[in-house]
Amino acid sequence: MRKILIALFFTLFANWSKAQQLERIEPMFWWVGMNNPKLQLLVHGADIAALDVQLNYPGVKLVKVNKVENPNYLFLDLEIAAETKPGKFPIAFAKGDKKKLQYVYELKKRENGPSRIQGVTSKDLIYLLMPDRFANGDPKNDVIKGMRETKLNRDSMYYRHGGDIQGLINKLDYLKDLGVTAIWMTPEIENDMPLVSYHGYAATDHYKIDPRYGTLDLYKTYVDKAHQKGLKIVKDIVHNHMGTGHWFYNDMPMKDWVNQWPVYTQTSYRDEPVMDPHVSEADKKKMLDGWFVPSMPDFNQRNPFVQNYITQNHIWWVEYAGIDGLRLDTYPYNDPDYMKDWAQKVKAEFPTLSIFGETLVHTAAAQAFFTGGNTVSRGFDTELPGITDAVIKNAIYEALNGKTGWTDGIFRLYSTLAQDFLYQDADRNVIFLDNHDMSRFYSMVNEDIDKFKSGIALLLTMRGIPQLYYGTEILMKNYSNPDGLVRSDFPGGWPSDKSDKFIESGRTAQENEAFNFVKTLANYRKSNAALQTGKLMQYVPENGMYTYFRYQPEGGKTVMVIVNVGDQAKSLDTSRFVERIENAVSATNVITKERLDNIKSITVPAKTTLVLELN
Repeated sequence: MRKILIALFFTLFANWSKAQQLERIEPMFWWVGMNNPKLQLLVHGADIAALDVQLNYPGVKLVKVNKVENPNYLFLDLEIAAETKPGKFPIAFAKGDKKKLQYVYELKKRENGPSRIQGVTSKDLIYLLMPDRFANGDPKNDVIKGMRETKLNRDSMYYRHGGDIQGLINKLDYLKDLGVTAIWMTPEIENDMPLVSYHGYAATDHYKIDPRYGTLDLYKTYVDKAHQKGLKIVKDIVHNHMGTGHWFYNDMPMKDWVNQWPVYTQTSYRDEPVMDPHVSEADKKKMLDGWFVPSMPDFNQRNPFVQNYITQNHIWWVEYAGIDGLRLDTYPYNDPDYMKDWAQKVKAEFPTLSIFGETLVHTAAAQAFFTGGNTVSRGFDTELPGITDAVIKNAIYEALNGKTGWTDGIFRLYSTLAQDFLYQDADRNVIFLDNHDMSRFYSMVNEDIDKFKSGIALLLTMRGIPQLYYGTEILMKNYSNPDGLVRSDFPGGWPSDKSDKFIESGRTAQENEAFNFVKTLANYRKSNAALQTGKLMQYVPENGMYTYFRYQPEGGKTVMVIVNVGDQAKSLDTSRFVERIENAVSATNVITKERLDNIKSITVPAKTTLVLELN
């Protein structure tokens, strides 16, 4: 009996001790003076729901304590008055006379400054990179003990390679010299997954930088240093899913925190059911509620606690770091009503923040369906300013590689731009030639340097916000099947690399030719308002040649872009363009600086896009 009583005592003591644990509160801190006075705190700790909550701070009201299915959670609804002062206060958790648990919560003062939350616009050139594959600035964080993946193997595309935020900080001058004005990193928050954790899209902690990349403080330092150099920051965020290694997936607040199915059900990856007026509800549910892959549980975005958690997290990151734009991963897979609400709340806090959603769909109408303004009679305004314009990307490939026909070849690009009436503002779309999920541009034009330069010229003179994938400027290549092949390390980002492509002497002659082409045009664009915010006028292609203009009305600069997709040089009679050429009689080749004294007829080399500033 004595042994039984002793065992019972230790069991009760262990359970009592367990009940005293307070593992985390999220958001960890907040700010006064936010547009929305409401804040919902997620509290997690063993049997925390058995305790009462107390707080007392001028201007802060505890409106409601929400208990949910899992007793390890509480959700605290706070209201923060407009006049509330910054400061710290205890949130106490107690039961009767038992010893209190306490969390000292802080309400901070919002930061101000001209470089914070500037927005990313058509004035910018975005450089997309994967931090694990760009540069290793701190080898000490390559492997972190206790994490699920500790293997470092640069010989495999699917293990971690060691790139980090410090490595990117070290290369900011390289990007600025190239003509880049904004940086988009694939997600840098913690992905503590056992396999393929490097890509960042399977979050395991929404408020923590992956320690193999750095720390919260280092991330803020990165943003600040970039801003000091005139570079803006885009943060890649994921509404739709998380990783199975997420701390709250393994102790979910409630059963419907994620979308549950009787058996594992994967999304169909078909965007059509979201927009189809004749849709089967079963097809729509599979698209929206199916899991992306087995290792990425799908958030139930109809759950108001999930909604609050995700929205507040994104607001927290913008306010904490002062980032300039958000890229929304897998946008069509999200619940439309929630995403509208999310956009309204985020834009109310940060009117200057730029937002664009990933929509890898196949028509301009499908892209416009997801953008704001109800321009395609959806009957619903998503409030989404812009999208990733894959349709323009496909049209550029068709122009460069296709055979010209009534709707094919160069006509595809012309007709795609002619559909810009579908958008509220096509200049808010992000245009690109490749990214981390698709074959690299140089490979897609069969490693043809002339086609490469022609495509770059289109990218950097077209309407919209251009995005360049890391390494494109040095002719990095490969195909996306399997996808890891397009995620190679940037040569020179590791001290042991045999060559350093970040410097001129480390590049081959052809790599320097490509680099200098990108650099020249990108820096020209950076100082030319016609290419940033100017109007676009295009002409119907003739004889395999396509001409468009970027121009500023009322006496500003005019840039003439002539595309010859043929295998032979061609002469272009410019008389049909008098409407836009107006009184100009000469032009300067932006790349070569050659002056054309007579532009009545212009010779365009084979497979070339000429960029001419009219004089």
